Amino acid sequence: MSTENTMPPAPTRPGAGAPRPYQFPQFETRILANGVRMVVAPIHTYPVVTILAVVEAGATRDPRDAEGVAQLATRALNEGTRTMTALQLAQRLEMLGSTLDTGADWDSAIVQLTALSSRVEDGFSVLADVLREPAFPEHELERMRAERISDLAQMRAEPRALADVFFSRLLYARDSRFARLAGGDEASIARVTRDRVVAYHAAYYRPNATALMIVGDITVEEAVRQASRCLGDWAGMAPEVTEPVDAQRYHDNRVHIVHKADAPQSELRVGHVAVPRLHEDYFPLMVMNAILGGLFSSRLNLNLREEHAYTYGAHSAFDWRRAASPFEISTAVETAVTADALREIMAEFTRIREGVVSDAELSLAVSYLIGVFPIRFETTAAVAGGLANVEIFRLPSNYFDAYRERVAAVTVDDVLRVARTHLDPTRLQVVVVGNATVIQEPLAALGVGPVTVYDPSDADAALVLSLDNTRDA
Repeated sequence: MSTENTMPPAPTRPGAGAPRPYQFPQFETRILANGVRMVVAPIHTYPVVTILAVVEAGATRDPRDAEGVAQLATRALNEGTRTMTALQLAQRLEMLGSTLDTGADWDSAIVQLTALSSRVEDGFSVLADVLREPAFPEHELERMRAERISDLAQMRAEPRALADVFFSRLLYARDSRFARLAGGDEASIARVTRDRVVAYHAAYYRPNATALMIVGDITVEEAVRQASRCLGDWAGMAPEVTEPVDAQRYHDNRVHIVHKADAPQSELRVGHVAVPRLHEDYFPLMVMNAILGGLFSSRLNLNLREEHAYTYGAHSAFDWRRAASPFEISTAVETAVTADALREIMAEFTRIREGVVSDAELSLAVSYLIGVFPIRFETTAAVAGGLANVEIFRLPSNYFDAYRERVAAVTVDDVLRVARTHLDPTRLQVVVVGNATVIQEPLAALGVGPVTVYDPSDADAALVLSLDNTRDA
């Protein structure tokens, strides 16, 4: 008789259950007489209120010769007002148990704080003072300029950041604001004087260019009362918004090598200018990208990481903006397999345009996007951020209510259609930061497009090497 132990069969893996019902918090919109737009979402679960101001003062509003002024001005809002020094502002925020978060992206500037609902009156007063009456101390601006110069030096030394910089610089037309760094470069930052910061604030930080997201333990009526008290007498009109040029710089496939002899590996960026955020194909594009490179189980990651062991991870994404936004595939690989990795990226780019994805791939992507959606809005600050995106990108007011339904409605045919429509294999820009003496010939042998090699100090600097001895005019 056998005494050998036998293991019982493993139980069947349970399938995913139906998504639990979820409703984004209800909100109401009010507009003050001076044009300040208010979006109020009462949420009484926790005794806190987030106040988030969205201002039409992003980097696309920068003057042509003073790029970086938008981000510098927004950062400097933290450095005191006409009634409070930076230290006094910090102490007042500490008494509120809060911090003041500021920042500017391409389309807008953000000023945000979260306070206990019992201290909401003081919170409104602080935020309004910062918005309306910043001091912009010269010594603080000088410190910030020096920090930006230091950041730029670090970016030029670090291959990952360098790849991002060159991809942006070479992707858009020369006259596009997107072809220049959002935070400015050494030359433009030197031209951002205090007078320019003050003038920028005076022009763009105006009531008709400002929207308030007010989320938390507050009623609509109280939110309107507090906003009217602090901002009701704010006057002035900001200039009409003009969106930047968003044309692509090159209309054929090209390979751009940024020569960095000491790079331990190659940083790859592959993509082209795609569509704006407010587009009818947004939901199928999001699902398509999840399958191609947006998830850990995506085709790109399974190919480059799991099958070939070229990288620790490969990723694709749309960098959404109001204007035509970049689509980008990114990864880092060992120098010796740079060309091999690019070949596999190109193969996956082609494959998703040539045949329908499997039902399993679609189900995984859709389930993930639907499942994580509620988790993104568990705090008042997160809900305020979501409402800010609706404001910034001018999305429909029912966007969040329809989100999961719209994602679930995407079909395999939709994925194929948007891949064929919006992924263009004829105008891909490939940026590789690495040792050109090793990777130039293998990359050229792939036949993706003409190969040009750049000095890492500037995307428009003299070429170090060039296979075809041509220079972009």
